Amino acid sequence: MPYEWSLPTSDQAAQRLDLWPHQSLPRRGFAGFMLATSIMISLPLFPLLGTIVLWGLLPFLAGAVVLLWWALERSYRAGRLHEALMIDDQQVHLTRTDPKGEVQTWDCNRYWAQAQIYPSGGPVAHYITLRGAGREVELGAFLSEDERKALYGELRSALGPARVES
Repeated sequence: MPYEWSLPTSDQAAQRLDLWPHQSLPRRGFAGFMLATSIMISLPLFPLLGTIVLWGLLPFLAGAVVLLWWALERSYRAGRLHEALMIDDQQVHLTRTDPKGEVQTWDCNRYWAQAQIYPSGGPVAHYITLRGAGREVELGAFLSEDERKALYGELRSALGPARVES
């Protein structure tokens, strides 16, 4: 799953949830894919070596490889999105770092923090939000539907104990 809970330790009293978009193609796979694509595109060009037709086709085939590389790199940049949720005894703190490095934060008293799920009507099915301190913020919109469903149950459990203790 593209999220991970870190439970409290002796030096850190807060639970931490880190979320990130799923990357199905690791960097090593990217290099292999680009190499294989370049080889497969160049194979039909071998019979055309020394002809004028080669120079007519070469810019288009090279352009296809360059555009494929650019699209995959753009996907990797979009995958640098990161959300971190800290839940301690008193506070809930969400930090969202977008691919450009801009940081957005949200803080709320844990007692008032509520996790909400919208099965429909949101930007995605089973849209998860956190509500409190007069705001409602999204959480994990980049996750798959099944991952959001599982995360919602875990999030409710993580937020729940503060309501019982108070």
